[in-house]
Amino acid sequence: MNRASDEMLRELIDCNAIRDLARLYAHYVWQKQPAAAVELFTEDGEMDTGEAPVLRGQAALTKAYGEMLGDSGLQPFVHNHVITLSGDEASGTCYLDLRATIEGRSMIGSGWYEDCYRRVDGEWKFRSRKLRMSYLVPLDQGWAPPGS
Repeated sequence: MNRASDEMLRELIDCNAIRDLARLYAHYVWQKQPAAAVELFTEDGEMDTGEAPVLRGQAALTKAYGEMLGDSGLQPFVHNHVITLSGDEASGTCYLDLRATIEGRSMIGSGWYEDCYRRVDGEWKFRSRKLRMSYLVPLDQGWAPPGS
């Protein structure tokens, strides 16, 4: 292969690894595996749900994910991943459809993640995730505005 082909192959491999990272995250959340979900973040990783203070670092992530996943029925579906590579750093957007049981209610939601990634020892990890929900509503209520 020539240099351009090698570079293109590396980019394809990197993009696929980053897509796998998002899919693994959704899998671990659904399967209530907080330790595995947190391992997908860098040591200084951050999670911003927009609802609470930003979680920073492995200790804060471990505590929060243990609490969050313990009593939740989150079922995330991720898709439409857009990735921009820049060496050992990358950024991306990943869309989310969410089914959940929250406080005994069936919920439905939609939104996206704004992600920053970093390659650490040859492995892609989340440096930060910002969750931006368009809606999260009871299933029987739906997301359409009243009267529409």
